Amino acid sequence: MPRSLDLLHAALVILVVSCSRQPAAPEAPTRAAENAPAHAAAASLSLVESWPRETPLDHPEIPDTAAVWLEMIGAATSTLDLGEFYGASVDGEALDPILAAVEAAGARGVRVRFLCDASFYAKEPAVADRLATMPGVEVRRLDLGEGGGVMHAKYFVVDGREGYLGSANFDWRSLDHIHELGVRIREPSTIAVLAAIFAADWAQAGPGGESAASGIRAPGPATIDYRGAPHSIRAVASPRDRLPDPALWDLPALLALIDGAQATIRIQLLSYRVIGYDGERFTAIDEALRRAAARGVQVEVMVADWNKKAPAIDDLKALVQVPKIAVRMVTIPPASAGFIPYARVIHAKAMVVDGRHTWIGTSNFSGDYFLKSRNVGVIVDGEALAADVSRVFGDLWSSPYAADVDPSVTYEPPQVGPPTPKP
Repeated sequence: MPRSLDLLHAALVILVVSCSRQPAAPEAPTRAAENAPAHAAAASLSLVESWPRETPLDHPEIPDTAAVWLEMIGAATSTLDLGEFYGASVDGEALDPILAAVEAAGARGVRVRFLCDASFYAKEPAVADRLATMPGVEVRRLDLGEGGGVMHAKYFVVDGREGYLGSANFDWRSLDHIHELGVRIREPSTIAVLAAIFAADWAQAGPGGESAASGIRAPGPATIDYRGAPHSIRAVASPRDRLPDPALWDLPALLALIDGAQATIRIQLLSYRVIGYDGERFTAIDEALRRAAARGVQVEVMVADWNKKAPAIDDLKALVQVPKIAVRMVTIPPASAGFIPYARVIHAKAMVVDGRHTWIGTSNFSGDYFLKSRNVGVIVDGEALAADVSRVFGDLWSSPYAADVDPSVTYEPPQVGPPTPKP
């Protein structure tokens, strides 16, 4: 489809949001939305999780990522836009039904667009290439390498009416062997922002590499239902210079949450680094957490054991020596079937402040995620969601898999990828 029609589609989504703001017809209740009342179906939020099999970390009342993805893709009638860091599948594993659902959507006339990162495609081309052979499915690769970034977001939009975003990659391991958190969203202004970001990136990845100027402005907070309670939601994203409106930038919003904290901050990430993957120093979040601790806020930071190497471990050792700041690393045991590369890890990206303000997104905490790479997220104000995310956090924090970072210990990095071939 020509680029002009891509932009028209995004503009129509935005126009519907700004002019009508009328709720869609209620959908039949499902497990993914079992706690959302029927009257709020067009403005509702569901928390979504993945958990490593063979651990007791599942929360049966929270819908599983794979089930939610299957339901959303199966319900698509006109468009399905997937913005993904990469795709990875193994025959017989959890992504197979998802790929079959995408293929079925294209076969029934849904226009499917799959956007992935160009640099990671070079390492993991199989899923993107397979999708490209499916009728009704178009694949593009977004190259942000010139600015030092990657297409790191993980989200999709269905029919311009609902979406998913979260930490789970389009990867079989993310569905069965990694701890992930995400959200399913039915709220027009939030979906319009995701649609506009996708349209811009899709155009950038197309012939000529032209950016799409959507004209959308950052909407104000919208009311959304979570488990029968009204919450406030707003979309955030990065990097600043690739947003339809700089007011959507997530970094200032996260810093404001931290600087506004009065009692508690709980953060779960894959990684926390002052020295980023790009080698550049980024202290904004580290300094904000130290300010919070200095005024008496209890700060808890939980990351994966993949951080047991420099420079990440040095940054964590320095942070944990600040009074009122606790840091733990989580080690998930190997699967009984044996070692799985790039799996058995906590990967969620979430923060809860004062038991009321929740951020769920796709960024880890180092500068390159906010300054160079494409990421998306939401900030939700409301006690019910904060309580559920805090419970997920607390179950991990108090589990036998978590251990305090000890500044005096020399840590041995875990095996993350395939074994290095011997010379």
